[in-house]
Amino acid sequence: MALNKKIEQYLQKIFEPDTSMELRLLGKDLTFYTNEHGEPVTLFIGQRRPDGAITGERYVRTIVRQPGSLQIQKSHWDLKGKVTRS
Repeated sequence: MALNKKIEQYLQKIFEPDTSMELRLLGKDLTFYTNEHGEPVTLFIGQRRPDGAITGERYVRTIVRQPGSLQIQKSHWDLKGKVTRS
């Protein structure tokens, strides 16, 4: 299943480096982890259980940078499968 365009657009922002963030967007619970540049790279999306874990799907972002810089040339999210924890 492809990632919703509105969620993907939200995840193009830069956040605090090397952290995890939890939020609710478009009726889904999200937890994502950022890399050393503050870019989201791992995403768990679905329904949050009472213990805080997410039951749903896991996505991983592939980032290709322009040679010699940190500027993103292209990126995409790959569905890695179902999860029952985050």
